[in-house]
Amino acid sequence: MKILPEHEAKKLLVEHNIPTTNFRKIKRREDLQKLDLKYPLALKVSSPKILHKTDVGAIALNIRNKEELIEKYDKMRKKFKEEIFLVEEMVPQGVEVIAGIYNDKLFKKCIMAGIGGIYTEIYNDVSFRLLPVKKRDLYDMIKDLKGYKIFEGYRKKVDKEAFVDILLKISKIGEKMKINQMDLNPIFLYEKGAKVIDAKIIMEE
Repeated sequence: MKILPEHEAKKLLVEHNIPTTNFRKIKRREDLQKLDLKYPLALKVSSPKILHKTDVGAIALNIRNKEELIEKYDKMRKKFKEEIFLVEEMVPQGVEVIAGIYNDKLFKKCIMAGIGGIYTEIYNDVSFRLLPVKKRDLYDMIKDLKGYKIFEGYRKKVDKEAFVDILLKISKIGEKMKINQMDLNPIFLYEKGAKVIDAKIIMEE
């Protein structure tokens, strides 16, 4: 198995027209000088070896200007000397959902959709379908969720079609590529559109 670093995982999504945060890969300090991103920014260590960035000081959020960005980078670089970094634009909070691809030994490849947020692991509100899927299968999968009301504008209007579009695109990736596992968590849904905030992909070797 090969775990992709986050910048490679997001690059794969972009190549398949899946909306994600606007990001740049940073190899050296000089790369920070030519950034064409809008503040505020997030700075992350992009390494498959780090599972929980916050716990080890491998992420800084809400960076407001270039001076602060360079300061945070220098501090992180002392600790993570060999790693590649990722700088990305911060985006407004949306309604959180999750999606993924899993390669189950018994059932083979399946796609997952679920309700995100702080209660994801407690309520485990997820739904699965075996690949391949059609668009109507994805709508049915979403309707299986206990929290389906969020797609009907329970608290705020969200773009259900944007979520279905992401699900359809990752299903195609799952069909044609040797993916063992893909976790998109969270995905922010807005009144119009959606963005993948974090992506973890494990490839089969």
